[in-house]
Amino acid sequence: MRMAARLQSMGHPSYNASTRKSGGRPVWTGKIQLLEKALSVPLSWRKPRKIFVNSMSDLFQDGVPPSFIDQVWKTMDKANWHTYQILTKRPDNMLKALKSLRRRVLPNVWLGTSVESKDYKKRISQLRDVPAQVRFISFEPLLGPIGRVNLSGIHWAIVGGESGPRSRPMDPRWVDEIREQCDMQGVRFFFKQWGGTNKKVTGRTYRGQTWDSFPVVEARPAD
Repeated sequence: MRMAARLQSMGHPSYNASTRKSGGRPVWTGKIQLLEKALSVPLSWRKPRKIFVNSMSDLFQDGVPPSFIDQVWKTMDKANWHTYQILTKRPDNMLKALKSLRRRVLPNVWLGTSVESKDYKKRISQLRDVPAQVRFISFEPLLGPIGRVNLSGIHWAIVGGESGPRSRPMDPRWVDEIREQCDMQGVRFFFKQWGGTNKKVTGRTYRGQTWDSFPVVEARPAD
């Protein structure tokens, strides 16, 4: 929200009505902007990239029309030399949308959901039903212990602490709990950051090392 408010104050056209002040803090206005002109951008990037789709939003938010999701899918299929990562807090919406659109699984599209604490573990089972070559869980910001989880059908786990002026601390034991279960269940583990008020200072070293595992993806045949 702080970034959205900053971009809006700078006159960025994509954020011209995205935030308002409430209690001195920026809050979302509830208005969704469909930036159709951005759909063609990946086609202009000839060198393969990893693209985090809607990094400031959620493609499967309730107000996003299926027709726009379909356009996004067509772009990812057409610009298939890139790898796309799509993260949502609404894996149930993701499943419904992909079923209704009858879109085939794209090997270059990774689908994930956020699980901030044990209160949201049900999202893991919902994601498991979503057709995808790579499914991932973002335990970020990790705000509490997760407990035992079934990671079958999940290929990658990302763990990170909350950052910013009012960030809540992350207990290393919560990270241990997830990493150990990833090891036991054959899930790749990526530690992103400790977070805090200054994430550059806290860094991303965990248990004396960095953890940068990515899922193994089968090579795609050349067109």
